[in-house]
Amino acid sequence: MNLQPWHIIVVTDKALIEEIDAAGMEYIKHDEEWYKRFADRGGKIFYNAPCLIFIAQDNSDAAPLDCGIVSQNIALAAHSMGLGSTICGMARYPLMGEKGEELLRRLQFPEGYSFGMSVCVGKIKSGKQPHEIDTNKVTYITT
Repeated sequence: MNLQPWHIIVVTDKALIEEIDAAGMEYIKHDEEWYKRFADRGGKIFYNAPCLIFIAQDNSDAAPLDCGIVSQNIALAAHSMGLGSTICGMARYPLMGEKGEELLRRLQFPEGYSFGMSVCVGKIKSGKQPHEIDTNKVTYITT
């Protein structure tokens, strides 16, 4: 139906990304497991990526699925250009925290739109292999 119930916000302002990152770390402080996980890798939710892409969604029924499609297409496009990417739902936490309203305004989320998904994009540093698919989560129905 091509409703495009999303709005893409591309952030390359490193200072703003770091501010969003810090707000996210502040928000997850109450969850010891999550906080430790990110603190152990330098306290960066967004992996020091130079580009953070927010995908805002409207309140339509199609929006969550379409935001997933957009995030996957961004990740595939980044890969085709030799870049790395991480689809990152953690970007919702800074927007829910104490600075959330201010960040939504500064990120220019359109009125009536909320966080759908985000993608971190940058150069690959780790050389880590992609996660393996758990084949127990695949069902085949054949004739």
